[in-house]
Amino acid sequence: MTIQAHIASLEKKHGALEDELESILASPSSNDQEIADIKRRKLRLKDELQKLKKDTRH
Repeated sequence: MTIQAHIASLEKKHGALEDELESILASPSSNDQEIADIKRRKLRLKDELQKLKKDTRH
């Protein structure tokens, strides 16, 4: 897998997590632990994306 394809895959996963988070937050019975877990996963993906994008610029 090329770096660009990997970046695209991570961006897609990040977007899916954002959609999932919005859905959970809209639910009156949202679980705080589940919300925190999704936010952590999104942050890890964002950090990895930033690192890959930085590495491709050099």
